[in-house]
Amino acid sequence: MNQSNLKGAFYMVLAGMAFAAANAVTFKVTAFLGFKSQSDAFWQYAIATAFSLPFIWRAGLAAMRTQHPWLHGCRVVLSALGVQAFTAAFASGMPVWQVVALVMTSPFFVLIGATLFLREQVSANRWIAATLGFAGAMVLLRPWDNTLGLSALWPLVAAICWAGASLMTKRLTRDESQVTITMWLLLLLTPINGALSLQAGFEWPSGEILALLLVGGILMFAAQHLLTLSYAAADATFVQPFDDLKLFSNILVSWLIFSDIPTGSYWLGILLILSGSAWLLWTSRKSVTAEPSALPA
Repeated sequence: MNQSNLKGAFYMVLAGMAFAAANAVTFKVTAFLGFKSQSDAFWQYAIATAFSLPFIWRAGLAAMRTQHPWLHGCRVVLSALGVQAFTAAFASGMPVWQVVALVMTSPFFVLIGATLFLREQVSANRWIAATLGFAGAMVLLRPWDNTLGLSALWPLVAAICWAGASLMTKRLTRDESQVTITMWLLLLLTPINGALSLQAGFEWPSGEILALLLVGGILMFAAQHLLTLSYAAADATFVQPFDDLKLFSNILVSWLIFSDIPTGSYWLGILLILSGSAWLLWTSRKSVTAEPSALPA
């Protein structure tokens, strides 16, 4: 492993740890302290955006010039809805590791969407990966126990929303720069989250909640920055497998902070999702090697 790849992997693992810590903050603020999930989503991402102001200032509003304003808008709306569903999952009391494991099914929804909407050819190997991922999701959700409530579906809603946003990003990269795509997200995500928070009954944080939200916002910014450093240091197909390690970071955080850890068949569900993700990444690498113009799912 050369030094650039080593740095890329290191930054990716650190990003996963920062995301895990931010998730713990969200879980504490919503499930334990009773702060509304919509307000948590607004404040945490608004704080993270505030730390991105130097980037926004350097890029300038001219960076938002685009041929596809409606596609950008739809992408940001889906991203915001994904954030809302993600925080709602924590507010429902679902364990941090379980939420993250279910959200990791997003690449499999991307695979389906790429087939249906982008008309991409999908190999049998990649359908096997999707089957493994969905099987793992079912093991984690356990619909056969007759205890599956609507709140348990929030992580899958987040996964589907973020899959849709990813598909739109893939389409936008054909014509738009990464700076333009990022600027639209940074400038519109907070207002949309704010509108959703107002609709649900806007809350002002104070005391412990305010302190935790500040920490969460800083962690979210740090995680995003580390992701950027990771992709800048090494090829995406190399560092992506290290992204899956974030699940173990979330399991560790759940255990250390909330004394909550997967038991029994839950480990089987986690293993199936990780196996599907690893298989998907492996087949994507083969596809990219054989067909340089192909976009990995």
